[in-house]
Amino acid sequence: MKSIPVFMLGLFVAGCTVNEVDRIAPGVPRRIRTVSLDNAVEIRWLANSEPDIDEYKVWVGTAPSGQYVLIGTTVNTTFIDNGANNGTTYYYALSAVDFNGNESGLSAELVYDTPRPEGYGEEASNYLTAPNSSGYDFSTYSIGPYDDDFTDVFYEHFNGIFYLNVWDDTDIQDMGYTSNLDEISVAPTQGWAPSRSVEAIPGHTYVVWTWDDHYAKVRVISVSTSLVVFDWAYQTAPQNPELKRSIPPDGKRSLKKKGAVALHR
Repeated sequence: MKSIPVFMLGLFVAGCTVNEVDRIAPGVPRRIRTVSLDNAVEIRWLANSEPDIDEYKVWVGTAPSGQYVLIGTTVNTTFIDNGANNGTTYYYALSAVDFNGNESGLSAELVYDTPRPEGYGEEASNYLTAPNSSGYDFSTYSIGPYDDDFTDVFYEHFNGIFYLNVWDDTDIQDMGYTSNLDEISVAPTQGWAPSRSVEAIPGHTYVVWTWDDHYAKVRVISVSTSLVVFDWAYQTAPQNPELKRSIPPDGKRSLKKKGAVALHR
């Protein structure tokens, strides 16, 4: 068998195309946001700009500086953590993986959320005509008297206008029209109604900031002279940084509710 001349072998090798393996990791995912759900958390983020992203890995921890564990992968830019429990705060991070298996580091943004309970189609009566079924207590998820010590918000129809009212140790704010309850994911830090009363408008979502450092949101579905129908969500964790409020020294409410008069007479 004749051997190939050395100079011919060099030409043969030079004419071949060598495919280089991509060893460059993608950038870390950015602009991560969460939405509090009932026993779940939805995580959203901005898609990576690299064209060869294969999947995203979702990681969770119970402390901002602790260990993160992998809870799932997705090809989308949203993920729902269905293993989250109401009242527990979870910290989330993401990494991106390309088709060659290169994986980015964990995202550096501090992202956390606390799932909370929610309800739909609740009804409260006009307190001027049915006072014992006009108030709502988010901590017990129940309808009761408007002047009960633990009532957070109550309904009123007076002189052709519909209202949601709160007491002096609680705040409320109209966040405007929303397409659904989840559209408002963070309570505001200012802009509360000085009168502690807002007009109840179907399709509007309202945030309530309670005396004991919890927040809730109410989306009005319909109103009538006799009752309001609404959806709600309540944050069971009292120490979210955006909502920090001091508790009265004795841990009790300081309102004079008994014998209250109509707010709009």
